[in-house]
Amino acid sequence: MKTIDLTSLQVITESDIADLPREAGTEVVLAERAIITPSAREALAARGIATRTPGSSGSTAGAYGAVAGAVSGVEPARLALFTSQEAQKIKEEICAVGRKLWMRQYVDGNGGNISYRVGPNEVICTPTLISKSDLKPEDMCLVDLEGRQLAGGRPRTSEILLHLEIYKEVPEAKSVVHCHPPHATAYAITGKVPPTCVIPEYEVFIGKVAISPYETPGSSTFARTVIPYVKTHNTVLLANHGIVCWGDTVTHAEWYVEVVDTYCWTLMLAAQLGTPLSHISETKAADLLAIKKQLGLPDPRHDNPECAVCDLPEKPGEIAIDQKSVVSERDALIQKITDEVMAALGKK
Repeated sequence: MKTIDLTSLQVITESDIADLPREAGTEVVLAERAIITPSAREALAARGIATRTPGSSGSTAGAYGAVAGAVSGVEPARLALFTSQEAQKIKEEICAVGRKLWMRQYVDGNGGNISYRVGPNEVICTPTLISKSDLKPEDMCLVDLEGRQLAGGRPRTSEILLHLEIYKEVPEAKSVVHCHPPHATAYAITGKVPPTCVIPEYEVFIGKVAISPYETPGSSTFARTVIPYVKTHNTVLLANHGIVCWGDTVTHAEWYVEVVDTYCWTLMLAAQLGTPLSHISETKAADLLAIKKQLGLPDPRHDNPECAVCDLPEKPGEIAIDQKSVVSERDALIQKITDEVMAALGKK
């Protein structure tokens, strides 16, 4: 009998079984608390592969420990939740959103992370060290609200604590997306927030954004920086880092990423024209704010008469370097060079 050691894996998936040698009498040794996914169980049964744990003899393929066991003692109900049809759809949606983020160039390398709150204390999230364009449903992890990994063959994202703080603070938050869209991140690294009352779609879906102070990514201190803002904002700029958005679905959280980055990009393009922005009036902006409230989207201006609807006027250089000053400095430099060249020629 050929024995294959898989004790290094916490979760056994169908792809793990597909990689095994197709030899009669093959036996697989599993870790004590290893989880076998339903599709992997079917593959084991179809190929007649026996399983056991270290120090035991005979097959345990039908035993609780191998079939529905738990990482760190997770209850069978949590495993059932993680392998349910509902969870599978969420995993597929996370993968689709990951590809969108990568295609829009909102993430690079293995950057960014996505999560969805699937239960009262259970969150499905992306793993660490994998490109969002390469995600597969079987790559997903299950964690609790303290960040302990309950299931998943890959280690969970190192920045999951950021997501969990949002879920704790905002009960209506079902999904969180963190990424590094370049135009919004440009604001984050300059310590600026974009002005309001310029474009209707941004006003309704995003509106006022907040910027949190910088802390080392992945740390609990970093995660807590967003606590003062997430109840009244669905988007927070993370200083010197990127952005985080939350929504009622994974797709909607990703939409907010697109809206805020396109808005920041548009403002930068407008600044190049060297003309002040035209703003939506306070009255018309209030209409947009009413629509936002009807949609159930958060905004610090809701029910707060002391909070101005529009940030007017913006300070010089609030969006980008003042173009008039750039032109005058360039002209002065050209004139200086010209004078020096002419003076040099006159000496000859």
